[in-house]
Amino acid sequence: MSDLRARIEALWADRTPLAEGDPEARAAVTDAIDLLDSGEARVAEVGGDGGVVVNQWLKQAILLLFSMAEMETIELGPFEFADKIPLKADFRAAGVRVVPGASARWGSFLDRGVIMMPSYVNIGARVGANTMVDTWATVGSCAQIGANVHLSGGVGIGGVLEPPQAAPVVVGDNCLVGSRCIVAEGARLGDGVVLGAGCVLTASIPVIDAATGQELGRGSVPPWSVAVSATRQREFDGGTFGVPCVLVIKHLEPGQGHDKAKLNAVLRDHGAVA
Repeated sequence: MSDLRARIEALWADRTPLAEGDPEARAAVTDAIDLLDSGEARVAEVGGDGGVVVNQWLKQAILLLFSMAEMETIELGPFEFADKIPLKADFRAAGVRVVPGASARWGSFLDRGVIMMPSYVNIGARVGANTMVDTWATVGSCAQIGANVHLSGGVGIGGVLEPPQAAPVVVGDNCLVGSRCIVAEGARLGDGVVLGAGCVLTASIPVIDAATGQELGRGSVPPWSVAVSATRQREFDGGTFGVPCVLVIKHLEPGQGHDKAKLNAVLRDHGAVA
């Protein structure tokens, strides 16, 4: 893999071989995307210090693919598409359930047991084992979704391709992301997070502990916590306004299961659902 990385980095620095149609250069880009597609490589992962490690050369390979690929017509039954990137295939052999209306691009990885309702997974993204991508949810380019996650209906997981060194959205294992949530701009959810419906979490959104009022950081919800959408008052020249934040209303024990009845009770106690 180190030789392939060196080749991609060289092509990123000098794209002349691709522009000239060099078959070896094109094969190198294809090989890199195949590694992503099979799950043998990933765009980003959580390092030993808890930070996100970005494999820039794989992002570079994706961007090189877009520059060299040509538009083509793709026909699937009665449907027609015009795109540069083909769709994934062989879902049954991979142990993945894909409901009609769902699609995933070549270069994304779906682990065994993944269920895709009518939804979309973009190139470079990785979806862990036994995760459900529910109806009209989208997983953006290079986003990293853990195992045993439920992305509820209409969830938008943002994509990050450029710049290549930028960290993508990372969602840990055993998370529940409520309906219509938006998680974007490299935001992170730790393992076991429950994110109430309608939350918007970006790199600039503060995350606050409801019990103490302490700001826990921005764009990152700590592991094994239940969080909901909220606002906090801030003074501006034009008056006092409610600025969006994400409020941690409960801390769970590591490994604690998300009993739906108990979860709904917690959210209702804090006025998060009707």
